[in-house]
Amino acid sequence: MILNLLKSKIHCATVTEANLAYMGSITIDEALMEAAGILRNERVQVVDNNNGARLETYVIPGARGSGVICLNGAAARLAQPGDVVIIMAYALFPEAEARSYAPTVVMVDEKNRIREIRHLERAGETA
Repeated sequence: MILNLLKSKIHCATVTEANLAYMGSITIDEALMEAAGILRNERVQVVDNNNGARLETYVIPGARGSGVICLNGAAARLAQPGDVVIIMAYALFPEAEARSYAPTVVMVDEKNRIREIRHLERAGETA
């Protein structure tokens, strides 16, 4: 059996921009991507804590250290600068590996600077 589990997330990031004119995706500070193990073009789910919107898109890297979290294209209609979002990446795991996998959680401050990186100890722990 193959299971789809949370691989990693960037928790409570602040949206810095919303660019309706761009053709799609979410731009994320490359340092945050690296810390969360999220790759260029990887599919992510974005949840907006301010309005409850949920969307899926792909990631493009933003300038390292810039703190950029920019929703592009149609996604720009679902969040505004200042909104707090959770960005989650998932991966497929064989059941045996899924039972012991520990997701990475990147906690950021209000300027999207890394505050803490957590590696959850077991798959059932709250992320």
